Amino acid sequence: MSSASAAAEAAFRRERAAVLATLIRQLGDFQLAEDALQDAFAAAIVAWGRNGVPQRPGAWITTTARRRAIDRLRRERGLADRVERLRVLAEREAAFAEEPEPSAIVDDRLRLIFTCCHPALALEARVALTLRSLGGLTTEQIARAFLVSDSAMAQRLVRARRKIDIARIPYRVPADEELPERLGGVLAVLYLIFNEGWSASGGERLVRGELCDEAIRLTRMLARLMPDEPEVTGLLALMLLHDSRRAARVDAHGALVLLEDQDRSLWDRGRIREGERLLEAALARGEVGPYQLQAAIAALHATAPSVQETDFGQIAGLYALLARAAPSPVVEVNRAVALGRSDGPDAGLAVLAPVLAGGALDDYAPLHAAHADLLERAGDAAGASAAWARAAACTDNAVERAALELRSAGTCARPRPSRPPARSR
Repeated sequence: MSSASAAAEAAFRRERAAVLATLIRQLGDFQLAEDALQDAFAAAIVAWGRNGVPQRPGAWITTTARRRAIDRLRRERGLADRVERLRVLAEREAAFAEEPEPSAIVDDRLRLIFTCCHPALALEARVALTLRSLGGLTTEQIARAFLVSDSAMAQRLVRARRKIDIARIPYRVPADEELPERLGGVLAVLYLIFNEGWSASGGERLVRGELCDEAIRLTRMLARLMPDEPEVTGLLALMLLHDSRRAARVDAHGALVLLEDQDRSLWDRGRIREGERLLEAALARGEVGPYQLQAAIAALHATAPSVQETDFGQIAGLYALLARAAPSPVVEVNRAVALGRSDGPDAGLAVLAPVLAGGALDDYAPLHAAHADLLERAGDAAGASAAWARAAACTDNAVERAALELRSAGTCARPRPSRPPARSR
């Protein structure tokens, strides 16, 4: 790779989200902005190889992409549409002459985040659009991560962009009265991306590290843009604390390693310390939310010397608080596991009974794995074997299924649900 190509790739990785956000505001068209950005990338390789890397790569990319967008409009649009779009762009040209102030760039990136995660879009569309527009992942990369065909993912993205246009979804940061609900939706999308990386819903790998990394990167960006929102900081802390264990979650052959069997020397202590610092900063604001509570639970796991020395009583208490703040049968599953460790399996089974009877999580593998774990600890080997088999039948992930099938056959020691706390499918 030439030095110009390397410089262009580095600049585009660093500047892409900010430049794209500004282009979308200026052009009013997601697809046109993305196409123009790709044109600018190709132009940068040639121009920077000839003239060197400019002092302000982001400004160069923005200006070049805007010009390429105008060229595309002149070539590709129908006459009436082309004339109107070019007229609008010409009226805006004076405002484009100078690079936006830093505060404007921040606003553009926030606008893009909230637009990609708008509740009018289907959840899978929000995830795909966030990874494509903000993360810079290719359509093929997103398709592989979520185990769909390239064409299906391309159509998903096309439909999402079309919905934004047809529904006139506003490209703006929500008003103050809308922000709490809308921010919750953004955080849910980012956590969903992380969870799919942390414990993939299907395929041959348990962990898709590229999605974990992207979710953390995007959440870091949001935390920089919204430093006064404790739940944003709490979510970043939660991700880092979970991700600190990534290297220990599978063995050399890719097989699942349960939490209690993991080599804790492989845990990333730097990420644990950062997660703790972020959690303390979020809690200090006095507005404790669900992500901060989950981060506190993750911190207790991450800092315990062993499973035996983990304070499961405190973890169960935090889950009780979480159940009040964000009621969910998934939270009850995790509370049952913690109570089973702190107060004995019968206490855990009592909490799990109404969840099993309710039926909402019939196809949720961690529910049946938790049930099996508690039954086994209570001495019901036959019931535990059946529950392990039920859990195995409920997962499409080959690594998870293999571990659960071994448990059902009675050949694998000490079961545990493998997903992060309070994950909903």
